[in-house]
Amino acid sequence: MGIKITNNLKRPEPRALASAIEALAARFGNRLITSQAVREQHAHTTTWLESQPPDAVVMAQETSDIQDVVRICAKYSVPVIAFGTGTSLEGQVNAPAGGVCIDLRDMNKVLEVHAEDLDCVIQPGVTRKALNEHLRDQGVFFPIDPGADASLGGMASTRASGTNAVRYGTMRDNVLALKVVRGDGEIITTGTRAKKSSAGYDLTHLFIGAEGTLGIISELTIKLRGIPETIAAAACSFESVRGACQATILAIQTGIPVARIELLNAEQVRACNSYSKLSLPETPLLLLEFHGSENEVSEQSRNFSEIAKECGGGDFTWTTRPEDRTKLWQARHDAYWAVKALRPGAGVVATDVCVPISRLADCVTETEADLKRLNLRSPIVGHVGDGNFHCSLLCDVEDSDEMARGEEFMHRLVERAQSMGGTCTGEHGIGQGKQKYLKTELGCEAIDAMRAIKQALDPQNIFNPGKIIPAA
Repeated sequence: MGIKITNNLKRPEPRALASAIEALAARFGNRLITSQAVREQHAHTTTWLESQPPDAVVMAQETSDIQDVVRICAKYSVPVIAFGTGTSLEGQVNAPAGGVCIDLRDMNKVLEVHAEDLDCVIQPGVTRKALNEHLRDQGVFFPIDPGADASLGGMASTRASGTNAVRYGTMRDNVLALKVVRGDGEIITTGTRAKKSSAGYDLTHLFIGAEGTLGIISELTIKLRGIPETIAAAACSFESVRGACQATILAIQTGIPVARIELLNAEQVRACNSYSKLSLPETPLLLLEFHGSENEVSEQSRNFSEIAKECGGGDFTWTTRPEDRTKLWQARHDAYWAVKALRPGAGVVATDVCVPISRLADCVTETEADLKRLNLRSPIVGHVGDGNFHCSLLCDVEDSDEMARGEEFMHRLVERAQSMGGTCTGEHGIGQGKQKYLKTELGCEAIDAMRAIKQALDPQNIFNPGKIIPAA
């Protein structure tokens, strides 16, 4: 299964590739793997894009391993693709020109924790769940939660956000500094532990969201937050998607500091009920979470309840019991698998857009109308507190007519978001799948500037080629 992404990339010369793999084998021994099964595991396999495996995989354990891989591959002009946990959704870990994948899962150490300064230093293979488990006894946590147990290096590379972004921001807002291996194998240090700086170009944010196309992150310094005294989860059903969106807009505009506010349309609620064994009313639903003192959480919940009633919301139920909160949010995080279970054997085309919050209701309702017109099935979930929502389009990839309608739907979805002052992707990134929308969104001049940066930092085009920047 998979849609083929065309490109004009050339594979390395066979002799050069063989020489690179021979040199890597001498350096890494059995940590260099060339078996078909392992190579396929390190290509993109979770969505509709064709899987394109690398020629070899190196299991890195420390920064010097990354440096040596890059130096060897640069010598022979062989592509290098960084791999965290493989949860990206736009083909970011594919190897369209072959090359060597650096698996960073074993670089999973928490190097320093400065609880008093609310920051820590980690290796890129640390996952968000492992980090928060490590921090839990120190009264702090890392808030960015994209749903999957992704690696922090991968989350920085794709500028991930997720359910907590409405209060805590995205990875862009929570990384203080990086160490990055550049094209000659040397290390760039982009910042310090200081909470702010005006020293030189903002290199940290240049690499966040670069999807491994400018260098490979080998260390991160990230912000932490204090664990709230009280956390309450809430659920509120609505008569319509528009009503749920309007309640979200009013809550944000009136300054209610919600930590999470997630929309599930009626079809997504049905899918979650079936998959997660819930009994939620099968109408549009908002899932919320409030953080703060007991009095603050109580006030936030009460204020939102009043807004919800004005917008057609039904019973507003909230709980501070950890087991109840976990059950609700696990159902939300399992939304992809719940959708997949609706139509066994079908492919799931996961896509996202983001619009200014004032246009959110229009964008979601027009999207639902488009699905009905095209006779397509796609539950919708969204981090609606910041105008970002996701469609999980179910398609039979062997049915050319259905896929054509699916392609039309996705194209119209992006056009709609861009026409409303929004973006083709709020958090999935560009990868391979959304390159064609960059010109419309940013213009030729911006793309030329990206090409110039890429050429300056990666003149051989070995870092994750074929991603983000459209072919000239």
